[in-house]
Amino acid sequence: MRFAAIGLDHRHIYHMVGGLLEAGAECAGFDPATSDPRVLDGFRERFPQLRDVEGQRLLDDSSIDLVVCAGIPSERAALAIRAMRAGKDVMVDKPGVTTFEQLAEVERVVAETGRIFSVCFSERFVVPATIVAGKLIADGAIGRVIQTVGLGPHRLNRAIRPGWFFDKRYFGGILTDIASHQIDQFLHFTGSQDAEIATSGIGHFGVPDLPGFEDFGEILLRSDRAGGYIRVDWFTADGLPTWGDGRLTILGTEGTIELRKYVDIAGRAGTDHLFLVDKAGTRHVDASREPLIYFRALIADVANRSETAATQQHMFTVCRLALHAQDRAVRLPIRGTDAK
Repeated sequence: MRFAAIGLDHRHIYHMVGGLLEAGAECAGFDPATSDPRVLDGFRERFPQLRDVEGQRLLDDSSIDLVVCAGIPSERAALAIRAMRAGKDVMVDKPGVTTFEQLAEVERVVAETGRIFSVCFSERFVVPATIVAGKLIADGAIGRVIQTVGLGPHRLNRAIRPGWFFDKRYFGGILTDIASHQIDQFLHFTGSQDAEIATSGIGHFGVPDLPGFEDFGEILLRSDRAGGYIRVDWFTADGLPTWGDGRLTILGTEGTIELRKYVDIAGRAGTDHLFLVDKAGTRHVDASREPLIYFRALIADVANRSETAATQQHMFTVCRLALHAQDRAVRLPIRGTDAK
């Protein structure tokens, strides 16, 4: 399978390209156009063997099967549509879309072309601990899953962010963007086909010279099978040795699983810590060596026209729920009757 990278505006392009290469795909080239030269420099440092090719040439190359994109979020849908109409499948960074109009157009083009539109939800697809958790749940380790609590804190790293990063017109809002990860995990681990947004909120509590930037968000969602709570924010302190203490707690009828994906604060070294509590006791599982499956599955889907990495409907449902959560969010903090 041959792929091309177009849209080098976010560092997530590193694990998107790296994951495909590790899974055995061949990169036909990358378009060096970017809004952030630091991302391009980092890409060239990581992948010195890959060659620069102008984007339209890559879209016109009939030997390329898949286009991967981590462009400015508001521009990803348009690039995906161009690629699909050129006969290529697509993998985009989250959020895959930033408006309802973009989602409707992507859905229409997928139906017309039969191409794959996959969103790389890295907090599940690139985290070995989530794969181990899925296996434990499938084996009945915690009974029936009835709730998830997903936490997605991030470090702001303001000095290295491009201007579009702080403008909602370009990233769609904190719930459209970051919380799509946790919505994906809720649907996946609870086995829900759909859900409803019970309530959601957004807020600005941080740097005073960016009053329009949303640095806090939360969602309460429910399906016909389970409930979930999501909190995302940009308040990871500098003292943490990684970009965020991402956690997921999965409540079952016979036990719980907690994932401390990126760090076990004041505890064990490394990443991908899984804690299982069941009727037999408690135990820690080092999940860091579990092989990733998303990229190999996507390569197989491209070849076989299958849906093993994730279903197309799942991708659309996550995007739609994130947009609904953003659209319906109240502004926090709520003070009396003046909340809007």
